[in-house]
Amino acid sequence: MAKEAASAVSARRGVKKAGVLGALFRGLLAAVAVTVLGVVVFALVIKWLSPNDTIISVMNQALKLLAVLAGTRAAVRGGGSGVVLRGAAIGLAYMAVGVIGYAFLSGLTLSPAAYLADLGMGVAAGGLFGMVLPKRA
Repeated sequence: MAKEAASAVSARRGVKKAGVLGALFRGLLAAVAVTVLGVVVFALVIKWLSPNDTIISVMNQALKLLAVLAGTRAAVRGGGSGVVLRGAAIGLAYMAVGVIGYAFLSGLTLSPAAYLADLGMGVAAGGLFGMVLPKRA
């Protein structure tokens, strides 16, 4: 009887862990999809309007925040516990993928402080979005 109870608890933990990982993966995919769509739209805007570097930088940060918001929303849509941590994890994962992608694709390297600032912004934004987004039980 004790083995069956331990097995049931272990199985529930496995399902719960798979559910959290699935939510994180779903959130990361949503964030990447928003980024791809945003980059396409932003490229058209740049072509038509020729904005200055400051506006491009602000729009880049806004796109990152929008992507983290979409990813966090997808990851916490079921509510439950740990939504702040899930949001922060989405922000961290999304920014880490972005930092790695930027480094590989552009061949340019930013200062470690700039990379850490991006990662910190992702964690903070994801955690805040996880805290304030409506949750369903």
